[in-house]
Amino acid sequence: MSDQRSIQRGAAYLDRVTASAAAWDVSKAQVVPLNARAADVTAGDWPEPRPLPVGLPAVEEFDFDLLPDTLQSWARDICDRVQCPPDYVGVTIMASLGSVLGRKVGICPQEHTDWIEFPNQWALVIGRPGVLKSPAMEAALAPVKRLAARANESHEAARVEYEHKAKVAKLCAEAGEKEARKVLGKNANADISDLISDASLEAPTLRRYIANDTTAAALGELLRQNPNGTLVFRDEIVSLLKTLDREDNADARGFYLTGWNGNSSYTFDRIGRGMNLCIPAVCISMLGSTQPGRIADYVRAAVRGGNGDDGLIQRFGLTVWPDIGADWRNVDRWPDSKARQEANRVFEMLDTLDTTSIGAQAVDAENPPFLRLDNAGRELFLEWRTKLEARLRASELHPAIEAHLAKYRKLVPTLALILHLADNGTGAITEQVTLKALAWAEYLETHAGRLYASAKNPETTAAKAILAKIKQGELPKRFAARDVYRAGWSQLSDREQTEDGLRLLVDFDWLEIHTRDTRGRQATEYEVNPRGLPI
Repeated sequence: MSDQRSIQRGAAYLDRVTASAAAWDVSKAQVVPLNARAADVTAGDWPEPRPLPVGLPAVEEFDFDLLPDTLQSWARDICDRVQCPPDYVGVTIMASLGSVLGRKVGICPQEHTDWIEFPNQWALVIGRPGVLKSPAMEAALAPVKRLAARANESHEAARVEYEHKAKVAKLCAEAGEKEARKVLGKNANADISDLISDASLEAPTLRRYIANDTTAAALGELLRQNPNGTLVFRDEIVSLLKTLDREDNADARGFYLTGWNGNSSYTFDRIGRGMNLCIPAVCISMLGSTQPGRIADYVRAAVRGGNGDDGLIQRFGLTVWPDIGADWRNVDRWPDSKARQEANRVFEMLDTLDTTSIGAQAVDAENPPFLRLDNAGRELFLEWRTKLEARLRASELHPAIEAHLAKYRKLVPTLALILHLADNGTGAITEQVTLKALAWAEYLETHAGRLYASAKNPETTAAKAILAKIKQGELPKRFAARDVYRAGWSQLSDREQTEDGLRLLVDFDWLEIHTRDTRGRQATEYEVNPRGLPI
């Protein structure tokens, strides 16, 4: 099989997962205690500066075999033409597939219970400006946007027909009412029921695949009209997260938290919009991008128990923060039309999925159908989950990381469902597909580790940013901390984080710290090691 490597990878991951917290220990960031140098250094006797800590743990590279076989050629073609990290394309594809599937079909990971999960995914791509995050996501979203364009065309035709029928119905109602008045004028007890008609017609509903800029209330109305769910796509998603952090948006935040489940009801009661506006099941898929500094600041608040400490960021199971290679080449060619056509076919197939044809079961007509794992797949999932639960209960992980890993109970089986259906699978989900989903989990854990390490050790990022300003001549050879955080530079606007970065530079001999008395108070200044300056 072409995906044999990802299957082997999943099997190896299962062997490595233990109750140990070592894999998530933020000490991977290699940050040492911040102790100022004890000995004075005379002029002309500066030590050689030592390299700063790496700061972030390593992450696994993306393997195209993680994707459905049907879409691997298309994904490779996008990455080659755009010259972007494959991680960005990979998670966008999986989130897009999950959003199209929505609530059409779920997966029951156990054999007899009614525990069901739906394949809507929350994806976050992280990278500095200029690494082609947006072009990568836009290219991978093309099949979904194609479906949206077709839906708009169909809706426009239906709208024109509706308006014509509405006018005819209105004229008929007015004529009937006029005739009824005449009849009643002659006989007040006459039966006029045949003359009175209802002029109201149900307006056609636009199938919405993507929502970009919408309030929670408007999104709720959109989801009432689209019970299968929709994809919220924000190119810079931290702005949305920070908006949801505000106290006056607590209800909106709760709505998004509910939408991740894909299976929970929600009722709006608003005086201006009406009471008891019920959505039977809120199903929200999410996709967005951000920069390392912005997401590190946001996650830092969650790790420290701030406004974000309610599991919102942990719901982004498809989070990727890849290393950016130095190689680039100009690629100027047409897209692979065969691969693109196959991608369009897969998305159209899932959009019009006949759940009976894939062997999905249904408890009753009121609930969505579902698939289960086969015996081997279920045993494999149980083995993995048993070890996961042990890790979560060992009390050795940071609460933020525990919350993130806990969401893998949904992530793994729903990724298996997406992989199964995108490769034209029918019936129970096999052991091979389950192994592939576990390979996804192994890969994503490393990226989640980088995400939380960035928040736990922001002083490394700040130190590198300060050092860059020194080498660019933006700071004098002797300066105070306020000269840095008041300048408004990226990654250096937070006073506490900036001071942590300065102490780290002192510890690694890039700076020397001085104190002097000023009007009864001590002022702290930092002197640049001349050996660290460019020649």
